[in-house]
Amino acid sequence: MNRNELRKADINLMVVFETLMLERNVTRAAEKLFLGQPTISAALNRLRTLFNDPLFIRVGHRMEPTARAEELILHLSPALDSLSAALSLTHDFDPSVSTMTFRIGLSDDVEFGLLPPLLRALRTEAPQVVFVVQHVDYWRIPDLLASGDITVGITQTRGLPANAKRKLLRHIRPSVLRADASDQPLTLDEYCSRPHVLVSHTANVAGFADEWLAEIGRKRHVVLSVPQYSSLPALLAGTDMIASLPDYAAQAMAAAGNLFCEPFPFDTPTLDLSMVWLSHVDSDPAERWMRSRLEAFMRG
Repeated sequence: MNRNELRKADINLMVVFETLMLERNVTRAAEKLFLGQPTISAALNRLRTLFNDPLFIRVGHRMEPTARAEELILHLSPALDSLSAALSLTHDFDPSVSTMTFRIGLSDDVEFGLLPPLLRALRTEAPQVVFVVQHVDYWRIPDLLASGDITVGITQTRGLPANAKRKLLRHIRPSVLRADASDQPLTLDEYCSRPHVLVSHTANVAGFADEWLAEIGRKRHVVLSVPQYSSLPALLAGTDMIASLPDYAAQAMAAAGNLFCEPFPFDTPTLDLSMVWLSHVDSDPAERWMRSRLEAFMRG
């Protein structure tokens, strides 16, 4: 392999190229890299000269990559991942003095039920570190990891990228949340007859519980669908409505008072909560620290 070819390259240009491939837009690429739009445009012109190809063709408001660009990114992204991993070995990470910004993805139930105790600890351990949390679910997490919008995510997972790493944190035990106290847990008949609030980020009126009930020949009655768990305490208060949610989120809401949680009145399949990240940040000292703290406070 001719290493002299590397003397023509500029790593910064390669990073710009990879970002343009992800964003397909000069303005968004500039925002992502904290650079001016003229800087990105100038870098694109240099890339076109370097690779002797237009690389991107404007189609409406998007920049569609050429066949050469699609071929280049297949070689370039793994190379940048390896280079990033190698450079990360040259520095240590001290959370007590770090001012880094960590971008993490959490599902809504994890943010409500498991994030607060972690943050209370980190305010002492890493008082100057900044955490930016984005909502993730098993549909969004592959794209957010690939784009670099997050470096680690915690949610239920499906269909992860080939270069993703996954660590099981806990098995989710579905729970029922209600506003009316009772010495007796709900029976299956009561669970099916009570009005339900469903948390759905996609505005559905059916979820996992409906699939599980269908398997045993039963149905429930969903009267309200909302996009996030944090609204449940106010919505359930003073009503006979109930909600189904992960045990850790239900327990956190019940601990705040006026709500009560209990196990499902029927057996359910096992759901897993996992931590996911891409291989190129696997050995980064700062990311390894972040993952260790997430695991310590969010595992079952």
